[in-house]
Amino acid sequence: MQEFSNVNVAPFHRNEPNAKARIRVRATLRLFHAVCRRLMKEENKISRGGGRADVRAAKFLYDNGKYINEGKQIIGSVPGVEVGDEFQYWKELNILGLHNQLVAGIGYSKRNGRVLATSVVSSSGHYDDEMDSTDVLVYTGQGGNVIKNKNTDKPEDQKLERGNLALKNSIEAKNPVRVIMKSESKDGSCKVYAYYGLYEVVRYWQEIWSHGMLVFKFEMRRIPGQLDVPWKELKKSEKSKMRKGLCVADISYGKELIPVCAINTVDDEKPPKFKYLSSMIYPNWYSPGSPVGCDCTSGCTDSEKCACAVKNGGKIPFNHNKAIVEAKPKSVVYECGPHCRCPPTCHNRVSQHGIKFQFEIFKTKTKGWGVRSLNTIPSGSFICEYTGMLLEDAEAEKNIGQDEYLFDIGNNYIDSSLCEELSKIMPDAADSSSSEVFEDGGFTINAANYGNIGRFINHSCSPNLFTQNVLYDHDDKKIPHIMLFADMNIPRMQELAYHYNYKIDQVFDSDGNIKKKNCFCGALECTGRMY
Repeated sequence: MQEFSNVNVAPFHRNEPNAKARIRVRATLRLFHAVCRRLMKEENKISRGGGRADVRAAKFLYDNGKYINEGKQIIGSVPGVEVGDEFQYWKELNILGLHNQLVAGIGYSKRNGRVLATSVVSSSGHYDDEMDSTDVLVYTGQGGNVIKNKNTDKPEDQKLERGNLALKNSIEAKNPVRVIMKSESKDGSCKVYAYYGLYEVVRYWQEIWSHGMLVFKFEMRRIPGQLDVPWKELKKSEKSKMRKGLCVADISYGKELIPVCAINTVDDEKPPKFKYLSSMIYPNWYSPGSPVGCDCTSGCTDSEKCACAVKNGGKIPFNHNKAIVEAKPKSVVYECGPHCRCPPTCHNRVSQHGIKFQFEIFKTKTKGWGVRSLNTIPSGSFICEYTGMLLEDAEAEKNIGQDEYLFDIGNNYIDSSLCEELSKIMPDAADSSSSEVFEDGGFTINAANYGNIGRFINHSCSPNLFTQNVLYDHDDKKIPHIMLFADMNIPRMQELAYHYNYKIDQVFDSDGNIKKKNCFCGALECTGRMY
């Protein structure tokens, strides 16, 4: 009998193999969601026989050999997957090898002639699993007659087979079992699968369930020595009604529909003083023209009849979940605006409605203040606008020492690796539409003294956000709005960051000397310097 006394717990540090695995996991999930957003754009058209977008996206990856750990039955940690990672679809668990079952909640594999549990997906579905804390889970077994119906004389008891037998065997083997917790939004529109780490099955018993059937219960305890889930502190705050480190209740002072608090558990510093702006400040001399709106009174579609779709090359840039389909760093994305006849609910009205997630700024240990979300953010979601005062470049150059608060309009970071991967697995999905290109007019946004949460978002060499030029209330392609979108699924409490796109040795001071600034983003791909 194979014993698992030396439990495979994910290490605190990242050595080179772990780093490579993590980079691969992030890149694979990013690719999956990019494919999924494209397919979801067409989901309404093909739903009668085409299948769900996530299932079809997973098949694209599988057919192109992009599944990670395919064919491996891993017991313990999955390389590249970290405690606190969150997933939007069950298929992502399959893609990474985190859970090997297509539907069933208990994953297992055969070792030395007997089945052992490898993972469980716990949820509040047919059975009620119990988790009073992140350390103890009482998991209800699988099988049996879950819903009593007219044609059934009596409920069918669960049997000690398949996954249930695997969990029972894991008590004796003492092998680690991965735990993924599933949760849903109140309206059922959003699901989240969160990885809680490795657990050990310590005992099992049978109970009579509410329908009169016998079910198996398995007590699972979290193995010590692992990182805590990042949102554990949030759960404590919900119970105590007091958030640790709260220093400002709302830095927007009511200018955002959702308050943005400030948290500092590092020192006694409070956020710097600035005037919060929910929209841009334009100089008196600037007078943008009014755009031509669409006449789509019942909502916009990919059609030559929609003036806004035509501006976007014939395609609405968002899917019906209001996620942006793809990044267009050198182009302008047109949303419907005040001169359009479509309703406010039109899925081509996204960034103009403001922030939709509960954000907070927090004091970091090495980078000053940063931004994170208390909600899971799906890939492609709108984050915020980068607001501030509009300056001409010549005037912006006079603002010495404010480099991190200056955004040169049009200086969006371009990551070509995703486009290359997409073109390989979806050659027919290459964007054939001819979006209008940004026109460089030599303008900068200064958020040093005026701005919103965008001014607190830090740089990362491996960002989870991207910037996009957007127009909706005017048609000046030289001065688009700078909007930030999620480049991937972003778990709760993970810091938000985008690439500042500075060039090494290309930033100068007023005397023409090269300026240098170290990077402390902590990303696996960090270059060590911001500029």
